[in-house]
Parts: sequence; structure tokens; C-alpha cells
Amino acid sequence: MSNQTTFTSNGTKKKLPVSGQTMDLDAELAKFEADERKRLGLDGATEHWVEEMVGLGFKKSERAKITMLIGGLTLAHDYLIEGALKGVGYNVQMLDAPDNAAFQVGKEFGNRGQCNPTYFTVGNLVQYLIMLREKHGMTNQEVVDKFVFLTAGACGPCRFGMYVTEYRKALRDAGFDGFRVMLFQQTGGLKQATGDDVGLDLNPTFFWGIVKGMIAGDVINAYGYRVRPYEKVKGSTDEALEKAKKVLYDALENRTNIMAALWKCKPILAGVEVDKTIAKPKVSIIGEFWAMTTEGDGNYQLQRFLEQEGAECDIQLVAAWLLYTLWEVRNDANERANLREMDFAKYGLGGGGPLAVFQKMAISHGGDFAVRALFQTFAHAAGLYGYKLADMDKIASISHEYYNNDLRGGEGHMEVGKLILNVVNQKAHMTLSVKPFGCMPSAGVSDGVQSAITEKFPGTIFCPVETSGDGRVNFYSRVQMYLFKAKQAAQNEYERALEEHGVTKEQVQSFLESSPRFRSPLYKAAHHYAGNNADMVAAVAPYITKTRSERWRERLVKFANGSKDAAQKTPHVVVNLFQTAVKEAPAVAARVKEDLTMFREMRAEKKRAAANTNAVSTLDAAAEE
Repeated sequence: MSNQTTFTSNGTKKKLPVSGQTMDLDAELAKFEADERKRLGLDGATEHWVEEMVGLGFKKSERAKITMLIGGLTLAHDYLIEGALKGVGYNVQMLDAPDNAAFQVGKEFGNRGQCNPTYFTVGNLVQYLIMLREKHGMTNQEVVDKFVFLTAGACGPCRFGMYVTEYRKALRDAGFDGFRVMLFQQTGGLKQATGDDVGLDLNPTFFWGIVKGMIAGDVINAYGYRVRPYEKVKGSTDEALEKAKKVLYDALENRTNIMAALWKCKPILAGVEVDKTIAKPKVSIIGEFWAMTTEGDGNYQLQRFLEQEGAECDIQLVAAWLLYTLWEVRNDANERANLREMDFAKYGLGGGGPLAVFQKMAISHGGDFAVRALFQTFAHAAGLYGYKLADMDKIASISHEYYNNDLRGGEGHMEVGKLILNVVNQKAHMTLSVKPFGCMPSAGVSDGVQSAITEKFPGTIFCPVETSGDGRVNFYSRVQMYLFKAKQAAQNEYERALEEHGVTKEQVQSFLESSPRFRSPLYKAAHHYAGNNADMVAAVAPYITKTRSERWRERLVKFANGSKDAAQKTPHVVVNLFQTAVKEAPAVAARVKEDLTMFREMRAEKKRAAANTNAVSTLDAAAEE
């Protein structure tokens, strides 16, 4: 019989006659697959490897015997957050700043080719657990049962996203298999099981305690780096800071009024004697978040080294990073506004309805205002005056010409914007960008984009440096080379300020000695120059060269001119606003119409779904009867 293929009326295959026999192709293919699997040894059940250390947490019943280990920010932040978490009922222990010994432990138990923040942070945890085992006689299982580590994670474009994997690998190799690493993500919250028996209760009290510890830590750090370079008695600033931190720690642990605690810190901080006539270069430290934040061997004690070399450090606060994340929310919401119906990406607005854009923008602006208000409230209560957090919209606008705002990773466009503002607004004499060796996001900016900035803005002193864990000498040598230029710039600026205001250093020093208000470490002169010393000259010169009536006359003239300028600008501002509103009216009207249409459609769909659900319930009930 000849071979032929026939089909039934519905299109399914029939058995084909082959040499007087029929053959089922599907059965033959299945038989062939089974024979090949048997020949290749693939016929058994496949066992997939599962990482058993992922998603581990602890229960409420274990809370009393569990100690949470925390670390990763500055010593002040970790210390105050420890007190805050103790105040809400947890056993907490902060880890010390990572040192070179921790770096070596990280390299021993970690994978090769990691950046040094990974080695330092992973090694710091493993080193602490080894200490518990070897010095305190605890078994590996006791360590696993009694301790957990709370850390941050991310899905960024660098090795930061692999930190938690490195923790687990190193812990297993060090003998602590099953140790619980609880991971905070940039999105998605804490990665642990949810339910009534969860040991870590993420309620508003928990987060409010962390926020208070973080903002208070920012205030303490900002005061320390502002005052310590000018202290008359070496170590007096650190002594005052330790006393202030203890007051804040007790308030957080005992859950008493944090504002009252900050107010108690003010006289302690005001007791440091300073000499504000010393010309010191101000160095703005930017770069990779961990490298510019840590205070240990991870960045070779960069901040203390700069102070020992005669500089004043302008550090980046954690509050600034919070403002950056809030800026990302409103920037992304604004760019995705026209994709609401179809945008179901991770950060998309799809399914949110016509109010999704408004909600995200309101949350972002509200959060921005709350962070700024909270910081200024804490700062003024403790006596930290004149400290302004960065304007994220301005940074994004000024940096967009050189670096796309949609490129994320590291500090994104903030490094570019901060350098430009430091130069244009005379915020610092020198900008130092520090990052780990091979840090992809920061190195691409510092070693690439910033070269264009330094060419366009002559006189910019920009020093990009990398840390590798064992290159301290070369690191210090490079910083000293640029710092020499910054010292010259600061000295020239100070002499120029004296000349412009017609006073001498001796006159300024004499006036400060007789004026407790201006001499106080809490006093911050208005910003006119890059250096605080030159600003102080501008602040006190009128009291030296002018009478009280002349000073009042000058203030009244300045106020009148300011009012006149405001009055002249107001009509133009109103006209511009009106013209802009008229120009955008059609687009706004179309958007409102679209929103109303979407809202009606969504409401109708919900009604139909509810009706269908009720109908199904009725039929089910009838069937049961």
C-alpha cells in the first residue's frame, strides 16, 4: 500500500498506512524521546538545587532570644538606630566600622573579583561571628540560632545587587550555614514571610524609630565635620559628640521626646571652643555611596585624613539620598504619564487609574517636604544652623546637559550636578569623588563625564580617587596633590575677603574674642564664599567698619531694593504664568477628558465584575440548595 496522509473532517491526523501497517507519529516520537533519555541517563527525576538560606526570617516567639546585627552606615547612624530599635522591643547590636582585618576575611571567604565594599562588609559580619565562636565559645549552631543580620539590597547595575549572595556564600564557607540575612530592597520592602507570626513587625513605630535615628545621625555628623577642623582643643569636638550621642541614644531607647533630647545636646555642642580665623579649604566628598559614607579602612579614613591635612569636609547626608529617591519617583511618574493605560513595567503606572500620576507626584512632593522639614526641625533643635539640603530638581536640571537623568546606578547624575554647583555657587574649594576600584557607575562618571565639566569650568579642582583595600599610600598621595591647590585657593579667597571688606585678620580675631554670639561653634555666617572663614569675614566686617546707624541704613536700603525687585518681577511672573496656562490649556483639557473617560470605564468595569460575581454566587447557592 502506498504511503499517504489523510485527515479527518475536523483536521486531526489519522494513522498512516506504511507498508501494510499503520503508524502513530506522536507515539513514535514519544518512544524515541524516552529511548534517548534512557540512553543519556536522563530518565530519572531531576533534582533542582535550591538556596536554602534565601528568605529566612524569625518568628515572634523567637524575638526574645534573637539579636539583630546592623551596620553599613556611619558609626553615629548605626549607634542611634541601634537605640531606636531597642526602644521598640528588639535586641540589637551594631557592628564596628569595617577594618583591614575584615577586608582580609572577606577576600578569604568571598568570591574573587568583587569590589572592596563587598569584601569589607561581608568580611565584617563573618569576622564578628568568628569572634563569637572563638572568643566566646559559642558553637556554629548557637550563632545561627541567636543572631540575624539586617542589611540593604538592590537590583542596581553593579555588584551591590550581589551583596546578599556574597553574604550567604561566605557564611556557609565559614561554617555558619543557615545564618539568616534579612534583606531590605530598594523596592518591595523586607524579604521575609508575612503573617501574624513574623518576628520583625514592620509597623509605623518601627520605621519612625529608624527615621529618627537616621536624621539625628545626620545632624550629629554635619555638626562634627563643620566644627572639628576649627577646634582649639584637639579632641573636644569628638568628646562633645559622644556626650550628645549618648543623650540621643537614651531618648531613642527609652522612647522619650527626641526634640527634648536634641535641645539638651545644644549646650553640649556649644561648649566647643573654635578659632574661625583659620583659612581651611572646604572639600566636598561625593562618589559611590558606601565609599563616601564609611568611616573606617574602607576609604582609608578619608574624612579624618583630610582634616589632619588641614581641610574641612563637606559630607553627603543620608537625607540627601532619601531626597534623590523621592525625586526619582516624580521624575519617572512625569515621564510615564502618557503610558498609564499600557505601562505595566515594574515602576509603571498601568492599572493605577487616572489618579496614578497625581498620587505619585503628591507622594513624592509630600515626602520631599517631610524630609526637609524633619531635618531642619532636628537641626535647629540641636543648634545646627544654616545647613541646606540639596535641591534635587536643580541638580537634575543642571546636570542633564552632560549626563542623562534616566541613567541610574551609583549616585546617577548627582555627581555631575554637585560638581557644577560646587563651582558655580562656590560651595567648595575642591570636589573629591571616591569610589571602589572598578566601580562601574561612579567610575564612568568621575573618569569620563567629569572631564568635560572641568574643561568647561576653568579653575575646578576635581580629584577622582579609587579605593582597593590595599592602596593607601597611592590614595593619600593623589589626594594631597589636589589638596595643595585647594589650600592655595582657600588662602587666596580669605585674603581677598579681608581686602574686599576692609579689615585685617587681627581685627576679625579681636572682634570674635569679644563677641560670644559670633564666636560660638553654632553660629553659621551667611554664604558668600566657598570657605566658612571668608564668610565669617563678610559677616563681622560691618560691625568693625561701620556704626550701628550705618548698618541699619544699609539693611533698610537692601530691604527696599529687594522689595522693589520683587515688585518689578511680580507682574512678569504673573504674565508668564498666565501665558503658560493659556498655551497648555488644550493639552490639560484633553488630559482631563481622557482621565474622566478612563475613570468612567474603570467604574463600569468594576460594576460589571461585581455583578458577575454576585450572579455566580447566586448560582452556586442555588446549586447547593
